Amino acid sequence: MKNSGDNQKLSLIGSVSLGTGVMIGAGIFVLMGQIAELVGDLFPISFIAGAIVVGFSSYSYVKFSNAFPSSGGVVKFLNKSYGPGTITGVFSLLMYVSMVVSESLVAGTFGAYTLRLFPERFAGYSSILGILLLVTAYIVNILGNKIIGATATFTAIIKVVGIALLAIAGLIVSGFANITGNYIPQSGETIPKGLGFVAALALAILAYKGFTTITNQGGDIKNPHKNLGRSIIISIIICTLIYVALALAVAGGLSIPEIIAAKDYALAAAAKPVFGEWGSWITIFIAIIATVSGVIASVFSASRLLAMLSNMKQVPSLKRMGNFKNPALIFTVSLAILLTILFNLTRIASIGAIFYLIMDIAIHWGLFRHLRKEVDFLPIIPIIAIVMDVAVLSAFLYLKYLSDPLVLIVAAIGIILILVAERLFMISHTDDDGNMPMGMETANKKQKIKEI
Repeated sequence: MKNSGDNQKLSLIGSVSLGTGVMIGAGIFVLMGQIAELVGDLFPISFIAGAIVVGFSSYSYVKFSNAFPSSGGVVKFLNKSYGPGTITGVFSLLMYVSMVVSESLVAGTFGAYTLRLFPERFAGYSSILGILLLVTAYIVNILGNKIIGATATFTAIIKVVGIALLAIAGLIVSGFANITGNYIPQSGETIPKGLGFVAALALAILAYKGFTTITNQGGDIKNPHKNLGRSIIISIIICTLIYVALALAVAGGLSIPEIIAAKDYALAAAAKPVFGEWGSWITIFIAIIATVSGVIASVFSASRLLAMLSNMKQVPSLKRMGNFKNPALIFTVSLAILLTILFNLTRIASIGAIFYLIMDIAIHWGLFRHLRKEVDFLPIIPIIAIVMDVAVLSAFLYLKYLSDPLVLIVAAIGIILILVAERLFMISHTDDDGNMPMGMETANKKQKIKEI
């Protein structure tokens, strides 16, 4: 006999729809130009190579999701691998910060595209528009989940269908013959070709990283032990097809110097010569829808993650912030605003890629090193994923050392602060026997008692 609650749960199709809606988000509107800046005409191939890396990477998440389906997602996986404590706390916070960085990136993208509707003299106001969007996202999240839920599906359909149609139409209008060859990097004068291509994969991977949010559907999907993994795989395949088609369409509409010059709004620039002024406006409209919905959803997810970590006692209690409604939301939006003010889109994307790749390596190592007896998997695949991540991260770090060392300084400071603060916090509430009474299981039990 089926549980009546199953009727309220997501089907595989519903899960894939939500997953692709998150993955094919606003980031692609700005990452296309940044990747082209690193590898020139090779940038469509970068998305294929990025999909291969993500394919190996997703294996660990699929195995984790099938074995331990939970609304805790990545935090649950880290907790299972390393147990409650400093390691889980540090990597969970890296995941959280990478999500906040994504919010800032999307907010900045909103500003860059929206300003295309205004005269050039307003070009310096993109950060202000991004901040206004983050404040709006805070207000919408405070109003409650019903508004978020009501708009999420509608906006996801608009942006996914819109981007897919833009890619297909761009390919047809520009002509396949003009964009199938001559993939010679134009930026090779300042960046070694091989290094630039491998480093660019860090940004390409960032365009796919939304698949990790599917792992949070463990408590809301039918047959989670099978459908979570299937949803991750299908969503990555769909995104790969759309991203590659979109990259080829952009390559057919603009030269590499033109893409680089318009890297913060590359898709709108590419649409203009192919479709005319209307095409540019439609692209801007899709970008605005994607960025607004993306920031609202990301603020919701990131603040929920921070609140979960607080309830698990992996971070200090947020109640110490005062008698504010939803302090996790306030902290999340405030941090995103700070990043939007301090850094441009290129630096924001770079910091996000570094944090995400480090966390990703921790996921694979946790599966390989600690869960062989609990999870059935092929050990060679997480090892391959680790080698790929390390290669991409190393190349990206070296590239930033050559071109923009401030990114490395900021990322290093962030990691050190998280590590030191987390360690001090753990020491402060460890009892005399070395026990830390916290963890996902404890949090889940409390949640179940509340629901009953």
